This record gives sequence, C-alpha cells and structure tokens, in this order.
Amino acid sequence: MKQTEIARLETLMAATGFWDNTQEAQKTIGLANQLKNAIAPAVQFQKKVDDLSALVDLMQEMDDKDPAGTEFLEELEKTLRTLFAEIDKIELQCFLSGPHDNASAIINIHAGAGGTESCDWADMLFRMYTRWAERSGYSLDVQDVQSGEEAGISSATFRISGPYAYGYAKAERGVHRLVRISPFDSNKRRHTSFASVDVVAEIDDDVEIEIKDDDIRVDVYRSSGKGGQHVNRTESAVRITHLPTNIVVTCQNERSQIKNRATAMKTLKARLYQKLEDEKRAEQERFYGEKGEIAWGNQIRSYVFQPYQMVKDLRTSHETSNVQAVMDGDIQPFVDAWLRAGCSKTQLK
Repeated sequence: MKQTEIARLETLMAATGFWDNTQEAQKTIGLANQLKNAIAPAVQFQKKVDDLSALVDLMQEMDDKDPAGTEFLEELEKTLRTLFAEIDKIELQCFLSGPHDNASAIINIHAGAGGTESCDWADMLFRMYTRWAERSGYSLDVQDVQSGEEAGISSATFRISGPYAYGYAKAERGVHRLVRISPFDSNKRRHTSFASVDVVAEIDDDVEIEIKDDDIRVDVYRSSGKGGQHVNRTESAVRITHLPTNIVVTCQNERSQIKNRATAMKTLKARLYQKLEDEKRAEQERFYGEKGEIAWGNQIRSYVFQPYQMVKDLRTSHETSNVQAVMDGDIQPFVDAWLRAGCSKTQLK
C-alpha cells in the first residue's frame, strides 16, 4: 500500500511543472520521504532474513565435521538476536499510525499543588525528558521555563523533534506522582508530589485552526531565564492568552519578540487542535457508553523513592525498581508497554 503511494508520488515529482507550486512540491517531497522512512526498516529487515535463509541453506549442505560449521552457527545465533531486536522496533512502529504521530511534540510540564516539593518534582521530570530526548536522538528546543519560588520550576514548555517524536511522547500525557522523603523537610517526613505533563503535536500550517485577533491577549515581558544581558534587558518574552478557552502559551527562548510570538502562536494552534480532538473523543466515548473518561489530568504513573524504590505505570502495570535509570531518561520501556497495550487506541490518536 505504502509502496504504491510512493510510486504515485515519485511519478508526480518527475512530472513537468512539478516545481510550479513550490509549497505543494515541498509537501509532496516531505510525504514521500516520510513513507520511505516508514517502510525502510521492513525492507532492510527482509534483506537480512533472506541472508539468514541463505546461511541456513549453506549450513545444511556442509558436513557435520566441517570446522567452519561452528563459525556459521555462531554467526547464525548473532544474526537471530539482532533480528529479534529489530522486529521488536518494527512492531512498535505499527502502532504509530496516527495522523500526527510523526510530528514534533510540544511538551508542557506544570507543578501541582505542594509548593517547593512539586516545583522540584517538575524540575526532575524536565531533566528526565531531556535525557530521554538525548537517548532517542531527538533535538530539544526549550520555549519557556518558569522557576519556582524556592527551588525547581513551576512550569516548562519545550519541543522535541525527530522520527515519531509525538507518537512516542504522547504516552507521557497525564499526572505523574512522586513519593519520597523530602529533602526540604527538616523532620525527614515522607511527601507526595504531583506534576502534570501535557503533550500536543506540532501541526502543519495547512491545518485550519481559526484564531481571531479579538480572542487573544498578547503580553510581553522581560525574559527570566538564561540567555545573556540582551535577553534579560528587553521585553522579548511573549505570553498569549486565548480568551474563549483560557489557554495560555508563552515563549522566551528567542532574542526577537517577533520570533517568540510566532512560536507561541504555533504552540497555541497545536493546543487548540488537541482540545478539539479531545472533545471529539469524549463525545464518541459517551455515545458508545464508555465507562469513565480518559482525559488530561488523570494519574498515569507513580515514582516511589521511599520506603522502597519502584516506578509503576498504572495503565499498563509495567514497573521497575531501577528508579535512578528512569530518572536518567530510561522511560522507553514504559512508552513501549503503553503502545503494546493498545492505550494509543483509547487515548490520544
């Protein structure tokens, strides 16, 4: 199916006048490249299977006493292990069939009630996702970070870009719960903290989302984060409030107020699109009689540091006692378990 579509797109690209409309041409090329990247792992896998089959045929023709048979057997076992790992990745990509799964992801972290404790927890999550992005080979662009009053951060907005960034990152949408002995409590009592993680896809410009000028309020202010004297001395940071929905987006990572506004508007467009999708899904669930509503704000995962160490996803029951590895960005097993459990069919598409 995809190969047929690729052939059709290649025919279009070879046609006379293809570049007459530059925007449409670039869109066609992007779609063709996306489809090629999607089937490339399967094509390469099939080639390795064919090579393995040829190796097995060769081994069957050899004499049992031939010393080369041992080397071939070791090569066979090594190739099999590699193939099992690769087919695991290919299987996961089969779940990433949503319309925006291959898009960049815009992630927003908000500290919950609890003051310093929750702000510190939000900062820990921010670090965790930064490490995960590095492990996954994604690029990360920080749009806005608001520091907590005493420690940590009250919120952070950043974008990760790479193959299927949103498809994987959407598994993290929800409330994350931390249980630990507080480093801020002189009595060493155990505290529970919450932070919410919102994930939306960065949608293409051709997706029509109407944002009226009268529906938004734009505020400018001085950047509070790092970036040098110019950033902190000029009102380059932008905050946009969508009045009908009360959605607020901010951006302060650029020196230019114009660039920050453009980035903030793109984030607002993505969040409004996601809101519409959530409303459609909620309506469908009510129509089909779903019990309970899967929506932003539900607790999805618990991170327990004391009295024992355990990270457990409450949707899939996947868990690990290696808390440190998780906080260092090793969250892919949780994401994979969510995809395999079919949560992507009942949550975000």
